Amino acid sequence: MRPTEPPEGLPTYRLFTGEDDAAFCKKVSAALELGYQLYGPPVATFNGKSVIVAQAVIWPTVQVAL
Repeated sequence: MRPTEPPEGLPTYRLFTGEDDAAFCKKVSAALELGYQLYGPPVATFNGKSVIVAQAVIWPTVQVAL
């Protein structure tokens, strides 16, 4: 059975941002392995040097009103 709260005192909503690289993908993957779920699609922009991405995740017990 999945815990009702995120482990280690982590927040129920997290937003990851950074360059579109392996380190960013590992951060999001680690959150998914803990039990977080993706919240919406990723977004990307270009800062003139590299692609910057963002991905939100939520703990599955969070009730989100859209």
